[in-house]
Amino acid sequence: MSKSRVYADVNVLRPKEYWDYESLVVQWGDQDDYEVVRKVGRGKYSEVFEGINVNNNERCIIKILKPVKKKKIKREIKILQNLCGGPNIVKLLDVVRDHHSKTPSLALDYCHSQGIMHRDVKPHNVMIDHELRKLRLIDWGLAEFYHPGKEYNVRVASRYFKGPELLVDLQDYDYSLDMWSLGCMFAGMIFRKEPFFYGHDNHDQLVKIAKVICFC
Repeated sequence: MSKSRVYADVNVLRPKEYWDYESLVVQWGDQDDYEVVRKVGRGKYSEVFEGINVNNNERCIIKILKPVKKKKIKREIKILQNLCGGPNIVKLLDVVRDHHSKTPSLALDYCHSQGIMHRDVKPHNVMIDHELRKLRLIDWGLAEFYHPGKEYNVRVASRYFKGPELLVDLQDYDYSLDMWSLGCMFAGMIFRKEPFFYGHDNHDQLVKIAKVICFC
């Protein structure tokens, strides 16, 4: 059985309430508290907008989810709640839904994780605050709580940043998945080749990785 060399027991040592997102009771805010200013990005499961909280005129990021399973929505909300207060990642400000479509939206700021795999580290999920010279890791829609020996879905991460374990359908992975993706990002910046591993499908992606690793 595979086990992460770091933070392996974070969720084992914490109460079930910390990682049991399926039991989460969502506290909905008021959608009228927010106004959309402009679209700033999109992903497979959501669209992202710059917005304003009309109560205090503070700027925020509004993530509007496309129709997905309620279980997935609860997982992202629970993870963001747990991450609140840490540096360099996103902080959940509020959760609202459209009264007509019932589509949940996540208003986001910045936070940090612990005991959680991001599973979608890539350039598009890193925002740069040029004024404060800080990086922010965003989009926790594919994030998951890590438990030693547990098997996870391999249909996560973007192809060019997938770790080899995902490409061979190895479900027993851990935090190192994110470190591989980060390494791919750094390699792309250092060698000015974006993406660094450019495969046409999962098999070709693995071949591209093997060619580089074998010559190192």
